[in-house]
Amino acid sequence: MKRVVGFAALFAAGLLLAGGLAATGVADITTTETLPVTTTVEQTTTAPAATVVTTVEQTTTERKLIPTTTANASSESSTPTWVWIVLAVLAAAVIGLVVAMLMGRGGISAEERQRRLDAAVGTWAAQGWAVVNQTAGSATMSRGSEVMVVSVDEKGQVDARSVSRP
Repeated sequence: MKRVVGFAALFAAGLLLAGGLAATGVADITTTETLPVTTTVEQTTTAPAATVVTTVEQTTTERKLIPTTTANASSESSTPTWVWIVLAVLAAAVIGLVVAMLMGRGGISAEERQRRLDAAVGTWAAQGWAVVNQTAGSATMSRGSEVMVVSVDEKGQVDARSVSRP
């Protein structure tokens, strides 16, 4: 479940980042288009005995940059401050989720696990429970007709559950 939440947060961060880039004009796309320009020049030359008409056709290709958006060309940022605050909070949340996911993978040492079990057993013994059996990760305790098992998992969580006596 943590991974799904992490991926959803990462996806949301990407969407907000893309929206922020589009709002600031960083994502503007410009295209170049080659348009042919044809120029026709007619020259008429008159000689004493004859008239000669010469037509010269010349094709020139020019490259013109045609923007596809009407973005503001000023150096001022048109992005509101609240957008940057939301992006910063979202980035902090994503970093926090990544750190939490990475930190949650390891468990506690066997010595720490045994220390926590001993502390829990001592607390229950002070309340009148007697130790029937104790192993490295759990202890069975009884008081009158009641029986319970106290255990410590690999994450260090202490669990005490009541069981029925056979």
